[in-house]
Amino acid sequence: MPIVNRFADFQPDLIAWRRDFHRNPELLYEVHRTAASVATRLRSFGVDEVVTGIGRTGVVGVIRGRLTASKRVIALRADMDALPIAETSGQPYASQIPGVMHACGHDGHTTMLLGAARYLAETRNFDGTAVVIFQPAEEGGAGGKAMIEDGLMDRFGIEEVYGLHNMPGMPVGLFGTRPGPLLAATDEVTIKLTGRGAHAARPHAGVDLVLTAAAIVQGLQSVVARNVDPLESAVVSMTKIHIGDAYNVIAETGELAGTVRTLKPELRDLVEDRVKVLVSGIAAAFGATADIRYRRNYPVTRNHAAQTAFAAEVAGDVVGKGNVDTATTPIMGGEDFSYMLEARPGAFMFVGQGDTPGLHNPAYDFNDEIIPLGCSYWVKLVETAMPLPAQ
Repeated sequence: MPIVNRFADFQPDLIAWRRDFHRNPELLYEVHRTAASVATRLRSFGVDEVVTGIGRTGVVGVIRGRLTASKRVIALRADMDALPIAETSGQPYASQIPGVMHACGHDGHTTMLLGAARYLAETRNFDGTAVVIFQPAEEGGAGGKAMIEDGLMDRFGIEEVYGLHNMPGMPVGLFGTRPGPLLAATDEVTIKLTGRGAHAARPHAGVDLVLTAAAIVQGLQSVVARNVDPLESAVVSMTKIHIGDAYNVIAETGELAGTVRTLKPELRDLVEDRVKVLVSGIAAAFGATADIRYRRNYPVTRNHAAQTAFAAEVAGDVVGKGNVDTATTPIMGGEDFSYMLEARPGAFMFVGQGDTPGLHNPAYDFNDEIIPLGCSYWVKLVETAMPLPAQ
């Protein structure tokens, strides 16, 4: 694999940075230590401009090439936040923060982009401007949206934007992407039920919300099974139920919650409508009422065709064309890089993490072996997108 040799020289630094981030995970927008560390390192690399506080705690670095005659501006994005999960990896550098860990590899993403920034600031072998984006609150906080609303794209003149994410189960040395939908829209539904309380010995005197909730959960499985084309993808998962606190009481109130995931706008509309109609109807049939709160979260992560083809070509230059899957099966997880792809053309890419525990697993740990791959991909992307003129 033609990995940039320079990364072998400072790979010990990269691993040390990554493991430091791993020991000190931070949630959502509260990534103050991580952001400060990123900003300090960018300044030490000689990055031309380092701006903090974009999207509350985001960091942006601007690296100008040896020439800027092309006027092109390409942005590369990494996420910085961790998850509220208690780590069980057993690593000597495991999280020191109880109940918080880097279970999605954002520590590795941040490190790979820092490595690329260091190299690009040293060499500047490109004609244009590279913008490196370090984003907070990807894990449910819409930090990407917050950075855009804070003027990210316009302030730095960004024309195209690219993202990279590790993928457990994909062999090391492979990259994967596809044009169009790559990750799902992620919506949340909360259902507050109201019935009539009663003694458990007199169920006829009340409205049993446990029975109502069971019927709702079962009925919602028909939304996808009987309303969505079998060749399309949608998921409805009810993941929380809380009704009652005593053995001998039929509770008067209860709550259910879950998630809805779709890959197309029309399916998103369809599923929302069917969820609301079914829940209201089933609750009424049991004599209960349902207050349905349907929240639309991250939109579909939709890659742009031209930029995806370009990103795949770059990845092929790093690992060989045969090691890039350009028809990766979409996954139903969500990703707030979707907001950046709505704002500017670009592409999201997966890099193989190898046979490790999955994302959001308490035993997960980012594979340090792939750091040079990610760094090389970022550098190659910038230098290929904005080449210096031939001498």
